[in-house]
Amino acid sequence: MPRVDFIIPGFQKAGTTALFDHLGDVPGISLSATKEVHFFDDESVDWSSPDYRAYEAQFPVQEGAVVGEATPIYLYWPNALERIATYNPAIRLIILLRDPVERAWSQWRMEIKRGAEREPFAWCIRQGRQRLFASEPWGHHREFSYVERGFYGEQLDRLFGVFPREQVLFLKAEDLRSDPNTVLAQVCAFVGAPPPPRTEPRSVHVGQEMGGLDPADAAHLRAIYARDLARLKDLTGISF
Repeated sequence: MPRVDFIIPGFQKAGTTALFDHLGDVPGISLSATKEVHFFDDESVDWSSPDYRAYEAQFPVQEGAVVGEATPIYLYWPNALERIATYNPAIRLIILLRDPVERAWSQWRMEIKRGAEREPFAWCIRQGRQRLFASEPWGHHREFSYVERGFYGEQLDRLFGVFPREQVLFLKAEDLRSDPNTVLAQVCAFVGAPPPPRTEPRSVHVGQEMGGLDPADAAHLRAIYARDLARLKDLTGISF
C-alpha cells in the first residue's frame, strides 16, 4: 500500500507553506521531514520503473497517521500529476488558490529575494516570458513562470483528466489567512484525520517588500488571465 495519503500540489505562493505549517500541529497527521519533497517533478528518476522507497523514506513512520506532503510545483510541472496517479490513484489532493495577479507578484518578489531573478517585474511578465521557450522541459521553468503558473483553469482541466473531482479539495488562500480553524477542519475531514486543535492565523515565507504593484502591470495580467479565470469559474465555481 502507498504510504502517502494526500498531497498539496499547488499553487505556489497561495498559502501552501502556511497550510503545511498548520498541519504539522495536528495530531494524527504525519508530514514529510521537509515541506517540498520534489519527487514527482524529478526528471532524473527512471519513471518507467520508479523507486518509491526513496520517496517514502522522506516520511517519518507514525502508526495510524494520515501521511501527506506539499510540493506546489506538482500541479504545474508536466507529467507530475500522471506520476502521482500511478503511485497512488486514490490519493487526495488539496489545491490552494490565490488571485493570480497577486500570486505572480508574490512569486517574483520571492525570486528577487532568492537572487534567482534580477529583472523588473514589468519586463518579466512581458518580454521575459520568452525565457520559458529556452527551458527544459520546453515551455516550463521553475523560477521564471510568473505568468504561466497563474493559468489555473488550464491546469485544473488537466488535473480533472487524471483524478476524479471527489479526490480534490479546493481552498482559497484568503480563507486560510482569515479563518484557519474552519479551513483546517475542512482539510482534516477531507483526508480522514481527527479534528485539529484551535489555532491562530499565521504568515510563512512572506516575500521581500518591493513597494506596490504597478496598476499597469496588474491590468496587463488581468487581461491575460480573463479567459482562463472564466474557465476556472466553470470548473470550480471559484472566482477572483
